[in-house]
Amino acid sequence: QVPVVESGGGLVQPGGSLSLSCTAANLTFEGYTMAWFRQAPGKEREGVSSINWSDSTTYYTDSVKGRFTISRDNTKKTVYLQMNSLKPEDTAMYYCAASPFRARSNISARDFAYWGQGTQVTVSS
Repeated sequence: QVPVVESGGGLVQPGGSLSLSCTAANLTFEGYTMAWFRQAPGKEREGVSSINWSDSTTYYTDSVKGRFTISRDNTKKTVYLQMNSLKPEDTAMYYCAASPFRARSNISARDFAYWGQGTQVTVSS
């Protein structure tokens, strides 16, 4: 059973917006740091953003700062990624992940034990 389930991907023009959601389907959610990663064809998986459980401290990779916003609703066991001013280089499969460790500025896949199956984001005219 998949622990977290992503939704909201799609095709958008450059400069447009998309909102991704990730719901903890088979995970308690409480106490977990949540994060979004992305992987483009031929590239390594990259940590995009993360958010703590306890104080909602957030971190972003430099390329999305000021454009993407991560948030979470613990009552709905859901984390969101609002993506604005999208660029073609944002095109990738986006994955949601959960970690029992406190979030840190280096968003490393090695810290995250639970993964979703991903949702495709394509930015193209």
